[in-house]
Amino acid sequence: MASPKVYGLASNWKCMLACCLVSMSPFQYGIDFGLIGGMQAMVGFLKIFGYADPTIPGGYNISTEVQQLISSLMTLGAFVGSLAAGPMATVLGRKSCLWLACALCIVSNAIMMGTTQLAGLYVGRLFIGLANGFFMTFSQLYLQEVAPARYRGLALACFQVWTSVGTLIGTVVDNFTSPIQSRASYMIPLALIYIVPVILGVGMFFIPESPRWLAQHGKIDKARKALYWLRPDKDAVEAELAEIELGIEAERSTASSSAIVDMFRNPVDRRRTMLSVATVSVQAACGVMFMLVYGTYFFLMADVGNPFMNSCILVAVGVVAIIIDLFIIAPYGRRRVFLTTGLIICGFCQLIIAVVYTKNPGTVQTGQIIVAFSVIYIFVYNGAICPFSWLSGGELPSQRLRSYTFGLAAAVGFLGAWVCTFTAPYFINPSALNWGPKYGYIWFPSCMVSAAFIYFYLPEVKDRTLEEIDEMFEARLPARKFRGYKCMIKEMVNEKVAPEDRMVVALEKPIMDATVTAIEHVKGH
Repeated sequence: MASPKVYGLASNWKCMLACCLVSMSPFQYGIDFGLIGGMQAMVGFLKIFGYADPTIPGGYNISTEVQQLISSLMTLGAFVGSLAAGPMATVLGRKSCLWLACALCIVSNAIMMGTTQLAGLYVGRLFIGLANGFFMTFSQLYLQEVAPARYRGLALACFQVWTSVGTLIGTVVDNFTSPIQSRASYMIPLALIYIVPVILGVGMFFIPESPRWLAQHGKIDKARKALYWLRPDKDAVEAELAEIELGIEAERSTASSSAIVDMFRNPVDRRRTMLSVATVSVQAACGVMFMLVYGTYFFLMADVGNPFMNSCILVAVGVVAIIIDLFIIAPYGRRRVFLTTGLIICGFCQLIIAVVYTKNPGTVQTGQIIVAFSVIYIFVYNGAICPFSWLSGGELPSQRLRSYTFGLAAAVGFLGAWVCTFTAPYFINPSALNWGPKYGYIWFPSCMVSAAFIYFYLPEVKDRTLEEIDEMFEARLPARKFRGYKCMIKEMVNEKVAPEDRMVVALEKPIMDATVTAIEHVKGH
């Protein structure tokens, strides 16, 4: 059988352009972390929402409760937004949900900029979190369903680039506005939040809806039209559409009455749900929220150099890491290898930081070691954990349950992030436990447990189509056999296997009965 023609990035320019536009969505999530972390160390912000405290660096502090709510309400809103992805996807497409996120982001930012009361700030934080939940969930669903299999990792790497760029811009702008003693110190950074929703809201008028979402909702002609726009090989569109329809029909044949129930009722879907949730949750489990949200404040309280400059260095290193990822994720991006290695390295970075600070707190050498290993930590997290975590979490669920399963996975990930952001002030704030860098003792064992889980249970699905992933899960393969498994679905769809040979292969490989039945039904017409 002749190998199908492989089209490069240049040939897929329209699809990758659409992916690049939608991948801008997490810019909002990233810039929020960059801004909020620095704002909590700004005199102009602390004069309004904090209190004077001449005993600490900077002369102003913020109460633990306020600090918790400012940071955690956004994450809580993102949790609710992601959890709503499944029900919303039954009536709204990926683009419609992203348009809703744009509108909600603009309104919530206006509330934050216009208020001088904590209550107003809390409302704005909660609503912008809801918008970020929509952005993070529906943009990734779009990328997973639109990008060709061999470029799915690249599309998700672009997603992470925008997250890191947003964080970098937010941190750098905070660095330049922090000397301002008035409200302008944080109003200027907040104004940046308006930029991407406007660009994204306009740009989405010129790209198609997800063809898989359209096909799943019976809009076959629109799905075909979307594929013709997205794919360079027009002759292969019908075969891809047939493969998508076949996968959807097979999934429906095993469905019960409720998608929420199906995530856990069927052993195969239960496995896919647990894997998706676990891989997304390793981001929170490695302790990165501590670095992202409280990095500037952490450096300030630890008295380690210029806190704003150190935060800028951390974020810039993260951007470099994810840019390097763009060149290696498509040809070499094995999910399990990167995640396991990254978690182990990040765990030891946290441990070394904690041990060094415990032995020699407050010295120049200790400060240098903390900054150095924080840089290594962020580089590894951005290069090995974050992009592959989101990538695996989105490609493992079935098409019919993807919105529900990935929405749940993202929600659990945000819940873990919320727990971290809510509890971190108790550990690092001088008015509470005042652990500072010793907080790393908690995250070392968490990283090790996560690494062990990924190594033993995460299947390798690099370069597989979403329908091939469906086939391998339905065959109930153990994780170690995914990489070398030869899928049958493309041969069957393209009528490359004779009917009698197909029966033999079906006996030799444990492909699901529902898929075989659906294939024979399609062939008979």
